[in-house]
Amino acid sequence: MLFVALSLPVIYLSKKSLFEPRSHGYTRFFSWECIIGLFVINYEYWFSDPLSPKQITAWLLLVISAWFVTEAAIRLSLARKPGVVRVDEKLFRFEKTTELVTTGIYKYIRHPMYSSLLFLTWGIWVKQPVWYTLPVALLSSWLLWLTARRDEKECLSYFGEKYSEYMRGTKRLIPFIM
Repeated sequence: MLFVALSLPVIYLSKKSLFEPRSHGYTRFFSWECIIGLFVINYEYWFSDPLSPKQITAWLLLVISAWFVTEAAIRLSLARKPGVVRVDEKLFRFEKTTELVTTGIYKYIRHPMYSSLLFLTWGIWVKQPVWYTLPVALLSSWLLWLTARRDEKECLSYFGEKYSEYMRGTKRLIPFIM
């Protein structure tokens, strides 16, 4: 029941992307579903044994996740230009940037929101790391990588050479690593 309750808003938010299998929103939806599945399985362990190494590691990953999404949202909101509109029905409002964002966290990685979801995935998994949920965490990670690749194709199409140059100077998901 909890899985369904958490999935309904995600389905609603993703409704336009669900019929576009090649869009970044399509794979992002399935990653969100993996994250919800991990949460539903692990939520009872959320606060158990709070000073254990796995809990400290999990909370560190969750804090990084929150930091990345917050920083990304701030940078995207600062980049909005009044009077300039990007029309693309598949994109969320915050994704409809008309200027390439290259400051703050975007100076180091191209997809901090997907990075946030990656850290969220592993933060939830580490709460109760068991073998049968590892494939779900790995699937979510792969879907996020695929989502980022698809998003890059869309950004290349919209921003052109400027985005291509930006790609050469930044990592995809994890600063200084990948």
